[in-house]
Amino acid sequence: MDGMTLQKPKIGTEEVRRAAQILKKYKQGKAHLESRIIDNEQFWKMRHWQQMEKNGQGGNPGDPQPASAWLVNCLLSKHADAMDCYPEPTVLPREEGDRAEAAKLTRILPVVLKQNQFKRTYSDAWWYKLKSGCAAYGVFWDAGKLGGLGDISIRRMDLLNLFWEPGVRDIQDSEHFFSTELISNAQLLRSYPQLEGKLGGGSFTVSRFLYDDTVDTSDKSLVVDWYYHTTEGGRRVLQYCKFVGETVLYATENDTKVPTEERVAGFEPDGTPRVENVPVGLPMSLRGWYDHGKYPFVFDVLFPEEGTPCGYGYIDLCKSPQKQIDLMNQAILKNTLAAATPRFFVRADGAVNENEYADWTKPFVHTNGNLGSDSIAPIHTAGLDSVYVAILQSKIAEMKETAGNRDVANGGTASGVTAATAIAALQEAGGKLSRNMIDDGYEAFSDVVTLCIELIRQFYSLPRQFRLLGGEFASYDSSGLQPVAMSDGVEVSYRVPVFDLEISAQQENPYKTMEYNQFALQLFQMGFFRDDMAQQALRCLELMDFKNKDLVMGMIRRGQTQQKEIESLRTRLLQTAEVLDRAKGTNLAQTLAREYAGGAAADGTGAGKHREEKTTAMERSRRSTREAVRPR
Repeated sequence: MDGMTLQKPKIGTEEVRRAAQILKKYKQGKAHLESRIIDNEQFWKMRHWQQMEKNGQGGNPGDPQPASAWLVNCLLSKHADAMDCYPEPTVLPREEGDRAEAAKLTRILPVVLKQNQFKRTYSDAWWYKLKSGCAAYGVFWDAGKLGGLGDISIRRMDLLNLFWEPGVRDIQDSEHFFSTELISNAQLLRSYPQLEGKLGGGSFTVSRFLYDDTVDTSDKSLVVDWYYHTTEGGRRVLQYCKFVGETVLYATENDTKVPTEERVAGFEPDGTPRVENVPVGLPMSLRGWYDHGKYPFVFDVLFPEEGTPCGYGYIDLCKSPQKQIDLMNQAILKNTLAAATPRFFVRADGAVNENEYADWTKPFVHTNGNLGSDSIAPIHTAGLDSVYVAILQSKIAEMKETAGNRDVANGGTASGVTAATAIAALQEAGGKLSRNMIDDGYEAFSDVVTLCIELIRQFYSLPRQFRLLGGEFASYDSSGLQPVAMSDGVEVSYRVPVFDLEISAQQENPYKTMEYNQFALQLFQMGFFRDDMAQQALRCLELMDFKNKDLVMGMIRRGQTQQKEIESLRTRLLQTAEVLDRAKGTNLAQTLAREYAGGAAADGTGAGKHREEKTTAMERSRRSTREAVRPR
């Protein structure tokens, strides 16, 4: 081509080959983790005897292989605790001017999560976290959603398909990050016709679970999403490349086209508007895949380990006692079967019809010759001592204690504990491990929501309609999240709205809800919401600590302010009435004063009745408490 030079793409075949070598290195670094995850999945499916046989712990081929579900029950209990405390985000502003935007995000983010069916994703992630010790979320922008408008997509990722630099604790510190997926060749050819004749025959394979079904991957190819960082103008930029084999499907560093949009630049002589394409923003090679500059993945760790972003789970914690329990069950069953099945020693020349002797339905057994006492003799099996059953029970108790899955956490109580308050105290103490575990999970959920806010900031340029929880409708775009110009008279700078997140359980358990409701009633009965006691109530609340304390104090302050405004209006009205009485000779001021005095007296009477009702309510509460804790 004359006068033109064909520019070589920055990410080509050589760069993809180097990335594939890095991917293989990362896979070798997490080989032990992958083996442990696959082994844990077999324990979850109660197929651990197959794994034990590989290590020579399965016993004889004909031995019984009992698989008890003590470990599975532990995971069921922990998952139920997590789903009882499904999180809900509250967005808090860092600047006073962002308060309205934070309130909008607080109402819109639950809708975005619901549209992604996040509760199902959260549940799946918790199953994975309990089994493997770490759950991974992927927070992406799906341009194909909503008919091409695009929207946020949140997925639970499989750790077997994710690869990072060995030795890092935080995946954001990894030099590269890879996400892989097997996709059918037919689907790839429909989306990328340039792959014709280039699919299949890849040397890299990912680890897979031991599926119950027969999974054929011969007609699928491995698609790799490669994330890495570059520096552009002192800013850390997230770059992205998708490739299959050695073929690049898309790379942000190859996308140097400057985005444009149509704008009216003037008018033609006949009045027709003149539209021009005006550059807006930076090309993808300089801007990066996502503006937040982070890998779009969040790891939620259960029990952390040094030198890895993953951790270990309850199966790793309780795997050994579960093996020992099943091995002891196997030994007890073998002894039971041996003792319950009659067996005999028979002499070779005893001349006893063994078939008739073994058939208990035949009353006669034929013999040849004299039948001696040693011709046939029963085999006696020694019974097991009770100490072995006690050891088995101690192993079961060990697993319960180790996993924090004691009976009180599942609704049971120790012998002799019947008082409701004592049971509640035991359940509160027994749930501290679950509360700590769930609270750590809230931190990962906060990171997921933060990535959602950043994607909203970047991609919600057009107004979108939302049906909020509660039936209201709202329109929202990202205009309130864009950088705000600030000038000090010398130069102009920009402030980006930043928010904090407060994560709480969307739905408390019934006991907590009842406790909160009872506490609110107690505050009402003690007169905390009376306007004339507002100052004393606020001083008392300063010494207290409970959920939504700021909300209660705000309500009392608003009531106090409203009462002051009413008193001020009454004073002005009386002054106006006195002026009118002097001018007209009326008695309007005295009439108003009597009405105000009558209202105050009525308030005093009502307060007396309130105190009387309060005492009655307290007595009723005491009586109901005594009935609840009385042994039946």
